[in-house]
Amino acid sequence: MGVGNFGEHHVEKYVNLEDAELVGVVDVVEDKAKKIAKRYKIQHFLKYEDIYDQVDAVSIAVPTRFHYHIAKNFLKEGKDVLLEKPITTTTEEATELIDIADANKRIFQVGHVERFNPAVMSLGKFLVHPRFIESHRLSSYKGRGIDVDVILDLMIHDIDIILSLVKRKVNFINAVGVPVLSPRIDIANARLQFDGGCTANITVSRISDKDMRKIRIFQPDAYFSLDYSKTEMAVYRRVRGEGELPEIIGNKKKMKKKNDSLQEEIGSFIHSVITRRPPVVSGTEGREALSVAMKIQEQIAKI
Repeated sequence: MGVGNFGEHHVEKYVNLEDAELVGVVDVVEDKAKKIAKRYKIQHFLKYEDIYDQVDAVSIAVPTRFHYHIAKNFLKEGKDVLLEKPITTTTEEATELIDIADANKRIFQVGHVERFNPAVMSLGKFLVHPRFIESHRLSSYKGRGIDVDVILDLMIHDIDIILSLVKRKVNFINAVGVPVLSPRIDIANARLQFDGGCTANITVSRISDKDMRKIRIFQPDAYFSLDYSKTEMAVYRRVRGEGELPEIIGNKKKMKKKNDSLQEEIGSFIHSVITRRPPVVSGTEGREALSVAMKIQEQIAKI
């Protein structure tokens, strides 16, 4: 559902799956829908209502303002849904979608694709008690995705990752951000403090002269540095050497398996559809990330 820049990537990944049959694409722009359908030898539709009786599950990759209405209708029709991030425009809308999915026993997954980065997936084996997290996500200006600000465009990825790692309630937020090339905030920084003492410092920009997607996590006796783009993780641990002072040992690990995070995400969604097991990123987790993102927006608006 939706075959813009990111929606077409969804189509490409579904074509590669053996456990799912791609029925077709839906887009209100007929020329676009026809073009993608012809390229992948599938059907095209202009109205999503026309595919209710032809599908078991759907990917929704449309502008955020349409997420709630379209996802609600598919869930009510008994279809499993993979909904791109951010989940909705308000937490109230997100809660309603979660309730409808639960009432209809539907799989409802939110498209936080960075969860499927192999460096992130391997981190859980090492993380014990994170105390400080520093994250940078910088991107050059692309002129698309500006229907939302940089918090909902980029920072929400890091918010979701950090919430999944810390697993504590956020009790304090301090944030700053400014619009530069678009009418909405293009660069922002947020500092989150959690119950239990962990602090996270998040910087995002979509007007940078270089791309960077990195996160560093510090815990007692160790810290981890992840490069999302290179799928690399460096682990630094304190060990007792022969002298009186501890020795710092570093170990950089590049994931052996070349990973396509979006392919993994969509494959995971289809696995949940087939097995009826809960998705990796639930609607509830999508709502929590949105809630923190909106509180960051509120803090910036006060400045």
